[in-house]
Amino acid sequence: MPKSANQKLKLLYLARLLYERSDEAHPLSVADMIAALAGQGVAAERKSVYDDLEALRVFGLDVVAVRGRTAGYYLASRTFELPELKLLVDTVQSSKFVTERKTLALIKKIESLASVYEAGDLSRQVLVRDRVKSMNESVYYNVDALSNAILRDRTVRFRYFDYAVSGERRLRRGGAEYEISPLALLCEDENYYLLGFDAEAALVKHFRVDKMLNIAATDRPRQGVSSLSADDVSSYAKRVFGMFGGETRTVRLRFAEHLAGAVFDRFGRDAHLIPDGEGFFTVTTDAVISPHFFAWLFGFGTEAELLAPADVRAQMLERLSAAAAVYRP
Repeated sequence: MPKSANQKLKLLYLARLLYERSDEAHPLSVADMIAALAGQGVAAERKSVYDDLEALRVFGLDVVAVRGRTAGYYLASRTFELPELKLLVDTVQSSKFVTERKTLALIKKIESLASVYEAGDLSRQVLVRDRVKSMNESVYYNVDALSNAILRDRTVRFRYFDYAVSGERRLRRGGAEYEISPLALLCEDENYYLLGFDAEAALVKHFRVDKMLNIAATDRPRQGVSSLSADDVSSYAKRVFGMFGGETRTVRLRFAEHLAGAVFDRFGRDAHLIPDGEGFFTVTTDAVISPHFFAWLFGFGTEAELLAPADVRAQMLERLSAAAAVYRP
């Protein structure tokens, strides 16, 4: 049989066909492959298809033959298995820092890693609309710009904003730029944050990536890199509540016994819980003292108590009294 113009692409077309149109429940017959190749302008015979399938196996593709009534071939293993792709889809669609439009685009790309039949299963689990999502479409590019600045060891300049009651952006510092040494990117409380060193204040601060505008790397090297090690980054989220800044203090807390899981979730499995009377335990740990720390503790009602230090306990009592006053007649 004379070779067609697209003959050199035959193996590539066949590999793509197996990736997109085959899985364990949908093997492709040799006749299916010949017809699909013909649709691409590639002539093929049975023997040449068998040879090509063997070449793809030698190359590393896990092509499996199925015998019986549904005889055919399918790609048995891929870079990502279906449960892994479902996990990725769940993660992307639940991430508030990714906009709805970018979420749908990313999920479409994830679906391309599965067969068209498995992609249909992934589509059915997508529930993006009406979820709380970032309104800043540039967050995807902000992450890239910040990552590059970290790799190049450069400071970054940017503007930072909050939302007014009207929903409009309101620039902090009257629109003046921040200059920060980026140290790490951290996902916490369903948002993406930059941890950076502010040389002027000599402090490590954090910024919501979706609230950063006009990010640009400078030609100045970063400062304060030694102020936050890899271990510090991993423990940062344990100490900070709601990503609200404040003073780091060592606190001693008392909880009802059944709240052990909540404490481990918050402070990590290396937290040391000490039994304290019947049905209670205490834990001593570092925490950033902020309104969100007090709110987290108050959420457990009478089953949690801040024991020490005394001045932080006094702050807790003051806040509880102020909140109670709002509800008095």
